[in-house]
Amino acid sequence: MTEKATAPSVFRNIAFLRLWTGTTASGFAMWAMPFVLGLAVLERSITAVELGVVLAARTAGFVAAVPVAGVLADRHPRRAVVFWSCLVAAVMTPVIAFGMGRALLLMAVAATIVGAGQGACRPAFQALVAEVVPEAGRQQANAATTLAIRVTTLVAPSLTALAALLLDARALLAITAVLWLCAALVPPKGTGKPPQTGEARAGFVADFLDGIREARRHPWLLGGLGALTAMIAFGYSATAVLLPVVSRDRYDTEAVLAAATTAYTLGALGGAVLIARWRPRAAGWASLAGLACYGLIPLGLLAPVHPFVLIAVYAVAGIGIELFNVPWFTAIQREVEPGKLARVSSLDFLLSYGLAPVGLAFIAPAIDRFGASAVLGVCAVICFAAPAAAALIPSSRGFTRSS
Repeated sequence: MTEKATAPSVFRNIAFLRLWTGTTASGFAMWAMPFVLGLAVLERSITAVELGVVLAARTAGFVAAVPVAGVLADRHPRRAVVFWSCLVAAVMTPVIAFGMGRALLLMAVAATIVGAGQGACRPAFQALVAEVVPEAGRQQANAATTLAIRVTTLVAPSLTALAALLLDARALLAITAVLWLCAALVPPKGTGKPPQTGEARAGFVADFLDGIREARRHPWLLGGLGALTAMIAFGYSATAVLLPVVSRDRYDTEAVLAAATTAYTLGALGGAVLIARWRPRAAGWASLAGLACYGLIPLGLLAPVHPFVLIAVYAVAGIGIELFNVPWFTAIQREVEPGKLARVSSLDFLLSYGLAPVGLAFIAPAIDRFGASAVLGVCAVICFAAPAAAALIPSSRGFTRSS
């Protein structure tokens, strides 16, 4: 049995519409940058080695900024954190363009700061949703946001490639800077006061540890976060490395690689549309089941299936990931103490997505040591077992303390 949503469309909420526009602009700028820099390699403005250094620096800035930003967004108005973090990214993006072909160190430093801006705005954006959208509309709001992110990942490469027919990489980076400026200026003010005015003099470490203590008050959150982190570190990392290899060696075409990744994004779009209106009674269990669907991907890569089967598996996994993401974000916004919401969100981003490069770094050596089949088998087991273990926590049934 399920319940249907009856809340009016969140796009009638002007404050959310502004927040959604800013979030979408930041997401487009974030996803476009790697493709723009890839075009710079084709233009011979930078080398492939310089591209790797710049992207690694951006990731390092992201990971370093996320926990700090969570504390700042709980100490100060979330709108101010969004403004300054996106403004920093807007200002430093042209510095990357200026450094092309001139100074790798300058590009790396600028990319680190841009990455910090990207990481700093994530927890604040997430916490702002809870301030500008009533609880009844938050699942729909989170679905609309993730829908925009998925559309961005689908169209950003194509739009960037089309724009490259008219503009060079430096000009395209300037456009991403404008997108960051839009993300800084468009979002609305939150409705709440600075959540931690009385505790503003506490140290950053103490405040961050207080956020960890808040997360520990919610066993379902720890279980779900552990399952998500395991899926990304093992499942996502392994499939990201091995899908191109399987596409080339088993199917003798790069078309399977392109079709599978596109199917995953299209599936995620469908999942976001579905979960915007669907309210499972056991929302937590349904979400964890959706997360477990990712385990089908390493199985599909392991077995000699028809390419259409593999593409379908990617689509199902895409649906599943949004059946998890949207209720997950909504539950955090509902259950976590408002004054600690940004810190808990920063912990979520840090452990799940921020540590993804660590998984990627270990997967390739593991494949060389144990073989692709063994790695895919282990990753499939982990992708199924981690959500199942999280589902055993009593409060995971509804992602609430009272489940």
